Amino acid sequence: MKNIAIVTPVFNERENIEELFLAVNKIFSKLDNYEYTHLFVDNASTDGSEELLIQLADKFSNVKVIVNARNFGYVRSSFYGLISLDADATILLACDFQEPPELISQFIDEWEKGHLVVGGIKVESEESKIKRFLRTAYYKLVNSLSDVELIDHYFDFGLYDRSVIKELRQISDTKPYLRGLIPELGYEVLKVEFKQLKRKHGKTKQNWYELFDTVMLGLTSQSKVPLRLATIIGFITAALSFFSGMYYLIRKFVSWDSFEMGVAPLVIGMFFMSSILLITIGVVGEYIGSIHTQTLKRKYIIEKNRYGFNNENIKKTS
Repeated sequence: MKNIAIVTPVFNERENIEELFLAVNKIFSKLDNYEYTHLFVDNASTDGSEELLIQLADKFSNVKVIVNARNFGYVRSSFYGLISLDADATILLACDFQEPPELISQFIDEWEKGHLVVGGIKVESEESKIKRFLRTAYYKLVNSLSDVELIDHYFDFGLYDRSVIKELRQISDTKPYLRGLIPELGYEVLKVEFKQLKRKHGKTKQNWYELFDTVMLGLTSQSKVPLRLATIIGFITAALSFFSGMYYLIRKFVSWDSFEMGVAPLVIGMFFMSSILLITIGVVGEYIGSIHTQTLKRKYIIEKNRYGFNNENIKKTS
């Protein structure tokens, strides 16, 4: 029998955990040719999620739990979960039911046809229109600047073959951008479209700062274009400042007595140049921060505890 691994990152999802496990279990009860392992990576939850996960691991032999020493974030925890498993195929699935577990069967069917990566693509969403607009704009921006063609509204939800996971283990990246790594490694993603539903229970744990962090991670990890844009903008603003200065100088010489320049042009120019400098320094800082993170060579996460790891198909890779 082929082994399928389900990886679910968790942070304060007590209301969803058991319901998600039972939904996945129901799906695999109809898939006779497969056995599966469900790995939950808990990001130091504070709502009792860890206790519930321990109970599930004690009750069900196919439930494995990794509890992080602190909240290392979705990106690092989900990637760590993926490379911690040794299964024929691994599926990354969120805990909030916005990614429908029902697609698991379709993912496996497409995988059996020979597709190494099967990705869930959000074509519709019940989230707010503002978030939808911002996400769409983000994907278009990153795709337009990226060195490789990325997939719009592909958010890591999908199935990854054993050979893909093997390649991901070779990646030396402290903060891996999975949806960028897959096309960068040259893997073709078989797209399975779905409608993103609202969270079943609770509220999203991602704040605006974390979303911005993901945006900058996508930009800095996939392209050097922002750095070049900053340089180009610097040249353009320098040219604009020079010609504006020449314009006012000529006007003053031509109409010395009647033309009053005042301090407005000076103030506007200072604020304009200052804003450009701050943006440019910010862009450069993001790249320097990424370099700094990589040179530290820290682990993806530090484990606090493990539960249910009696099965040899799970390998500790921290």
